[in-house]
Amino acid sequence: MTEMQANPSFRLVYVPGVTPGKWVRVWEQRLPDVPLTLVAVPVQEGQSTLLDGGADAGLVRLPVDRDSLSAIPLYAETTVVVFPKDHWLAAAEEVPVADLVDEVVFHPMDDCLDWQALPGRPAIERPATTADAIELVAANVGVLLVPQSLARLHHRRDLAYRPVPDAPQSQVVLSWPEDRTSELVEEFIGIVRGRTVNSSRGRAQAAPEAGAKQQQAGGKGAGKPGAGKAGGKSTGGRPTGGKAVAGRGGAGKSGSGKAAGGRSGGAKPGARRGRPGR
Repeated sequence: MTEMQANPSFRLVYVPGVTPGKWVRVWEQRLPDVPLTLVAVPVQEGQSTLLDGGADAGLVRLPVDRDSLSAIPLYAETTVVVFPKDHWLAAAEEVPVADLVDEVVFHPMDDCLDWQALPGRPAIERPATTADAIELVAANVGVLLVPQSLARLHHRRDLAYRPVPDAPQSQVVLSWPEDRTSELVEEFIGIVRGRTVNSSRGRAQAAPEAGAKQQQAGGKGAGKPGAGKAGGKSTGGRPTGGKAVAGRGGAGKSGSGKAAGGRSGGAKPGARRGRPGR
């Protein structure tokens, strides 16, 4: 029993802001008999879900434990600052970190940015989640720096955001336990990396079918008379391929060998033409 039969499902964990839809659609096209289950978790639970066996692979944010998990970098997100629409930051196209020195900047417990030094003024308390911090920003208590996808996820009409070019960025990776690199994990890696069906396991599946078609085509051709006439016709109109050989009873007297002696034009051998007085 193959792994595809023994484990006919694949679990993919993902964290807020990550959109796995395009890869899921490719999976459903290539492996319609292997259901893919999406497992949504908070950002801080992505790694633990993989280590605990709650998913086969995951779209998570760095950092991850590289001693236990493999990780393929996918993309880095632009960091933005979120603020009320009537805030003075709305006049800028982008906001350097230094411009936030006098602002209260929230640093939620699920923050996924690797800060060396927190910008701005600290809030009295740290919000438990990014969603809680967004509510405080809407109340005009402070501002928040997050990956752009999270700003879109928590979009509100009364809030706006601008890019912060010199802020740390969040890196999204495809990760899985090193000791559980299964065939299905390899399939998903190929999809994420943009491999076509012919460059991955699907190519191996297609090979037997292609071989069977070639055998069928060869079988039809072998049964037809005159299949040995692959050499074509001579200059005199007579066949010079397998038919001439069969008539002489030996492979050594092939049509191509006789043509060099002058018979390809259909005339009699040159030895008789050359006799004097005839």
